[in-house]
Amino acid sequence: MTNPLSDLSAAGVAVWLDDISRDRLLSGNLADLASTHSVVGVTTNPSIFQKAITSSKAYAEQLHDLAVRGVDVGEAIRLITTADVRSACDILRPAYDASGGVDGRVSIEVDPRLAHLTERTLAEARSLWWMVDRPNLFIKIPATVEGLPAITATLAAGISVNVTLIFGLDRYDAVMDAFMSGVEQAIANGVDVSDLQSVASFFVSRVDSEVDKRLEKIGTPEAKALRAKAAIANARLAYERYEKAFGTERWAALAAAGASPQRPLWASTSTKDPTLPDTLYVRELIAPGTVNTMPEATLLAFGDHGDVPGETIRPLYADAHATMAALGGVGVDVDDVVEVLEREGVSKFEDSWNQLLDAVRGQLEAH
Repeated sequence: MTNPLSDLSAAGVAVWLDDISRDRLLSGNLADLASTHSVVGVTTNPSIFQKAITSSKAYAEQLHDLAVRGVDVGEAIRLITTADVRSACDILRPAYDASGGVDGRVSIEVDPRLAHLTERTLAEARSLWWMVDRPNLFIKIPATVEGLPAITATLAAGISVNVTLIFGLDRYDAVMDAFMSGVEQAIANGVDVSDLQSVASFFVSRVDSEVDKRLEKIGTPEAKALRAKAAIANARLAYERYEKAFGTERWAALAAAGASPQRPLWASTSTKDPTLPDTLYVRELIAPGTVNTMPEATLLAFGDHGDVPGETIRPLYADAHATMAALGGVGVDVDDVVEVLEREGVSKFEDSWNQLLDAVRGQLEAH
């Protein structure tokens, strides 16, 4: 029996859940979502872990043991989060096997405080890969300028990567180049790239949040008519860049060597504006070979009342170009929007990480 989420999967969009918690793992909820809601992947971030660990008693026993052992707070967080991710990898292993290693993936992020430190990001990526010790893991690395060489080096070591915090088209081009360089180096290093996977997490709703704020300030009828259009147009043009990059001779050579393309992943797909449809950033970004990672509320909403009208990206490239041109025409500096969002994105994850450090430190001290 089909439903909107299985229809979405049939259209070539992998359905992933943007959440994790030990309660979700222990209760069987993740396994249920995999069997009933077409979920074939999980993404996590520091904010998600901060919420999970501070709002559940499921971590109490492990926290007690870590406290008794005198484990440092940073290492405690790594042991807690890698345990959850390892369990999620095991739950989604059937999806990994069924898809030939493409799906069934679970992401864990490097310490966001390292976003501008290339060598330390690479070292942490290797450490997390070793700690989780599952083939269906993704290491999340931010697409900062300093993150790009770390992405290449991590892939060259045979470690699958989820590139996160992508907002702009030019940076996305650089991400795809970093990915291909990593695959090229992996092949040169003798790595079997047939199981080397990557996704590029292109953030969606945050673009509208920032742009719409600026449009409201401009205040003209032309500006207001562009409300809630920037994010979808930006993501559609990212897919256009993806098609171009993976249609080159460079990529054809890598594909011939057994490499899989780096899929675009739509992240931040919950609608922040309550006046917009709650399934907007899912329905309007349907194209083959993509991933849409959704918070549970968005996932359930699409399963309940979403629809799949067919492809909603490739037929609308001209419309997307027109929208971006119109934004410039009314005075929105898209390059500045992208810079602000990257800076804020890194900062928000750092803040969540620091809150997580404080909360776990307090719980360790309480034992």
